[in-house]
Amino acid sequence: MNKGSLYLIPCTLGDNDPLEVLPITVKQTIERLNIFIVENEKTARRFIKRIYPEKSQPSLQFFILNKHTEITDLPSFLNPCLKGEHVGLLSEAGCPGIADPGADVVKIAHQKNIKVIPLVGPSSILLALMSSGMNGQSFAFNGYLPIDKNERKNELKRLERLSFEKKQSQIFIETPYRNNKMLEDITNTLAGNTNICVACDITLSSEFIKTKTVSDWKKNMVDLHKRPTIFIIHKS
Repeated sequence: MNKGSLYLIPCTLGDNDPLEVLPITVKQTIERLNIFIVENEKTARRFIKRIYPEKSQPSLQFFILNKHTEITDLPSFLNPCLKGEHVGLLSEAGCPGIADPGADVVKIAHQKNIKVIPLVGPSSILLALMSSGMNGQSFAFNGYLPIDKNERKNELKRLERLSFEKKQSQIFIETPYRNNKMLEDITNTLAGNTNICVACDITLSSEFIKTKTVSDWKKNMVDLHKRPTIFIIHKS
């Protein structure tokens, strides 16, 4: 029996029309699949209904993958693939496996010799880097920085130093309700001539993307409260 494939299905980055930012192949794939690995069943069903309203909701089967999922449960999520059925891995926002728990499932798929098929879609990390004017040849994504004030200050300085020494753009994120504090910490910690890109609400009508020096940011801050944001540091 041929094994089914694991499709990595991107999602929108916000509440906009899926087909404004996603290729038709995403819709076509969702039409064919009935088994999905998702973080939240309710939001997954809503997304599937928006992109393909004719889909029979009762026919859908979901495996839940979030911070409460036991790592030992993950292999069973791919059992349908071993029986010849295709499975979709659906992110809450953006691309599965990138700053996303789906990476663990993809790793297991490779171990089980299950074909992994990534679909094209928006990645806030890459879209921010593309539009930042920073180094697209050498960059690193650092996830979340420490919450503790002193630890965060030290990490910001370390990333700034790393950026200068390696000519490498340093990318990171913050919990949306702490974004304003993050920008404040950045401008109070880093050198005045260090470039900072702030990219928020990417692909939405409220999209804001701007690269300025720390000194310039201090003169004109922006309200980022509860707006999904990517921060990028580059010191020349």
